[in-house]
Amino acid sequence: MKKKITLFFLVLPALIFAQQPQLPSYSDSIFPTYYWQRVTHFNTLPQSKDDIIFLGNSITDGAERSELFNDIDIKNRGISGDVTAGVIHRLDGITKGHPSKIFLLIGINDLGRNISPDSVVKNILIISSYIKYESPSTKLFVQSILPVNDTYHKFSTHTNKVKEIKQVNEQLLQYANQYQYTFINLYSSFCDENKKLKNDLTNDGLHLKGEAYLLWKRIVYPYIYGHLPPKN
Repeated sequence: MKKKITLFFLVLPALIFAQQPQLPSYSDSIFPTYYWQRVTHFNTLPQSKDDIIFLGNSITDGAERSELFNDIDIKNRGISGDVTAGVIHRLDGITKGHPSKIFLLIGINDLGRNISPDSVVKNILIISSYIKYESPSTKLFVQSILPVNDTYHKFSTHTNKVKEIKQVNEQLLQYANQYQYTFINLYSSFCDENKKLKNDLTNDGLHLKGEAYLLWKRIVYPYIYGHLPPKN
């Protein structure tokens, strides 16, 4: 049964975790076939309270994280092309297992559709509030949107959003204490001196190469395990 479609982006949720946050509803049909291929696959997989979930779009989808960390508890729940509304639409499937930690990175595809930074942040705060209510033992880590690089002349609707990316990241940092999540600044480590995604980390200005995932691993490792990674 299709759900009633509502506006794609809603107002800022109130910070009242004692009362169940109401998620906006969307028609199943607005999400593409790959989205449903991934969601139905995720829904058939076992869940555990030890799970460490990486949740997001193609930037997350592109990494074999359990192998990267050599840890079967680390699960990839990225969907290429996903937006904040897509995460909201599948959030029940994430929270029902009450994972130990969730690492969220989402928003660049929203900006690529000319959704405003304020609306992106509002949806991320909806996600945060819902996770806090449905799975209070889960620790949420909201990661900054990564920089982009327009010199490859690809994904022009995304790589021209430098100002908007900065606005989203600044707001996510601002709301971290109020919404009880940990903000992780990936952006600064991925930038070159011109505030562009470093050339050695990408080959299209948006998506990441292997070296970038190794950098990402070093940054988030202490948030996963509580200590720095061992030196190679």
